[in-house]
Amino acid sequence: MITPFRRLARVHALMTAGDVAMITALAGSLFLSISPEQGRTQVLKFLAISLAPFAVIAPLIGPVVDRLPGGRRLVVVGVATTRAVVGLLMIGMLDSLVLFPLAFAQLVLQKTYMVSRAALVPSVVRSEADLVEANSRLGVISGVVGFCAVLPAALAYVITPKLTVVVMAGWFVAAAIAARQLPTEAVAPKPQTAAEVKELRSVPIVLAASAMGLVRASIGFLFFLLLFWLRDQSKGTLWFAVGVSLASIAVMAGNIAGPRIRKAVREDRMLVGALGLVAVAGLIASVLGGLLAGLLLMAMCNLAGAVGRLAFDSLVQADAPDANRGRAFAQFETRFQLAWVVGGLVPVVLHIPVAVGFLIVGLIGAFGAGTYVLGLWRLSTGRQIPDTLTTRARRGVKRRIAERRGTPSDGVPRPGDPLPPPTPSPTDD
Repeated sequence: MITPFRRLARVHALMTAGDVAMITALAGSLFLSISPEQGRTQVLKFLAISLAPFAVIAPLIGPVVDRLPGGRRLVVVGVATTRAVVGLLMIGMLDSLVLFPLAFAQLVLQKTYMVSRAALVPSVVRSEADLVEANSRLGVISGVVGFCAVLPAALAYVITPKLTVVVMAGWFVAAAIAARQLPTEAVAPKPQTAAEVKELRSVPIVLAASAMGLVRASIGFLFFLLLFWLRDQSKGTLWFAVGVSLASIAVMAGNIAGPRIRKAVREDRMLVGALGLVAVAGLIASVLGGLLAGLLLMAMCNLAGAVGRLAFDSLVQADAPDANRGRAFAQFETRFQLAWVVGGLVPVVLHIPVAVGFLIVGLIGAFGAGTYVLGLWRLSTGRQIPDTLTTRARRGVKRRIAERRGTPSDGVPRPGDPLPPPTPSPTDD
């Protein structure tokens, strides 16, 4: 009998193969072959467009599909089917600017699937203790399939780039068919409670989420940095495929080693180690420079991302035992994907020399490791933890809204505020 997890693993393998074919098709298309100035403008435009719907829709995926019978399965089936349709539309658009909205529609759907898969995992395992192992196995599948799927995608591309797009659509059709066998039960029929919200905003989880977000931002930054840089190199498409393969191998290695590392050290130390690896690899790559350094840095960042994500998942399980796991993973996956997009915007907007870009990746890792260690130290000594940038931004928005309405957001009068009307005394007629 096929277990629910094996059904999810089969769907995940097919979706991963489709992603590899998509990347191969885009590597030699107009997406990378147009002039640098035009390419940056178009990528910036559609990356910004893709960010807005993802920021609105993705946070709703977890809560909505948790509360709808069959919702998770329907989302995965719908995403796979839509990706196949969008893929077929891309066949005649590889040399047209219409390719850009189609390509970024694929990216948005890819992120949506990742959020839905994270929400689905808790319902296909026997107990909460199996969550980390399940995520690890799915990560290994991503690495193995990602490495193996490059060959048929590359062979199809040699024949004609359009055939690669057809192969991509075929993988997504197969994934949609396989997704029909996923479980249909709802695991969280009630809305999110105040207790769940409080648990997911505890200091250890907030610190870990901030650290993991920086890892994801560094990966997004490096992806687009190498995307534009390799396009201008000799045999750039081939080297881009090599970089994707190395990243897949690194993700597989991280997911294999992650559970074993967790048995030896605490989860917070795993996150510190992941950020430290990004820092060291980035600084070394900035000194060495060159193609090989960039490809190895891409592999190390993805290795750190795989290990760090397993550590974060384990922290959520330990520190939020009563929170619904599907909702929790969906919310955090959304934040991490947004961090990836925001990180990717920087090299699209700015012309950054590759050595400087490698240095920026190292500095992101060093900053993340330093602030995370400092936060853990303040937490262990009972000191107050400074608010995150997100919290400060949210408070600033509330303050500006309150000021426009003429009332302070915290209820405390400020200089220049109009005086309230005098309270009538009992003797006034």
